[in-house]
Amino acid sequence: MITLKTEREIQLMHEAGKLLAACHKEIAKLIKPGVTTTEIDQFVEKFLADHGATPEQKGYKGYQYATCASVNDEICHGFPRETPLKEGDIVTIDMVVNLNGALADSAWSYAVGEVSEKTKKLLEVTKNALNKGIEQAVIGNRVGDIGHAIQSYVEPQGFSVVREFTGHGIGPTLHEAPQILHYGPAGKGLRLKEGMVITIEPMVNEGVWQSKMDNNGWTARTMDGKRSAQYEHTLAITKNGPLILTEQ
Repeated sequence: MITLKTEREIQLMHEAGKLLAACHKEIAKLIKPGVTTTEIDQFVEKFLADHGATPEQKGYKGYQYATCASVNDEICHGFPRETPLKEGDIVTIDMVVNLNGALADSAWSYAVGEVSEKTKKLLEVTKNALNKGIEQAVIGNRVGDIGHAIQSYVEPQGFSVVREFTGHGIGPTLHEAPQILHYGPAGKGLRLKEGMVITIEPMVNEGVWQSKMDNNGWTARTMDGKRSAQYEHTLAITKNGPLILTEQ
């Protein structure tokens, strides 16, 4: 079921989103060769606790961590671990903040030290793809317009869009309708209405779009071992256009 949020509910989610954005800014300062994603995960949990918030995905369907930390060929839902990040890696940190019952969800990909030109392009294209999708998140458009804008931008750049994982509605629970595909034809699917709050979170691969699942049952990685990046915002559909809730 799709729940339309009131202005008050959106305001509360925006406060959660601002805190999430502040946390990402601090994470950016931590990312360097030698740091572990376990250390980042522990930092996030403490940062949220210090600001009166909790990591919503910890405990979700048995997930044990405050963040998902996906490195290089991991598309999403990577487990934080003790392996140090290396020069040239990329890592995506994805988290959901619960602040007084209001939720916000955002992922960000980070370069570790100096990365290759191809990796820089992957990160740039993925971030731009998110923005292309957000531009379509207006009243009266269909959810298919979001996915079409992303796919039609990404593929001419020589990359592919992951199909198996999508954006979604959010609040008061973590995953709600509608499903937001990052590919497909324009003009299809549900119409966007004022008060909807959704995530747009394209995952873009250097190679093929297909994924495979690790034995842990959570972590998806690229089928061909090439790199993947992701950027995600939570946003509200408003009469004044899309309102990004996960930025300050």
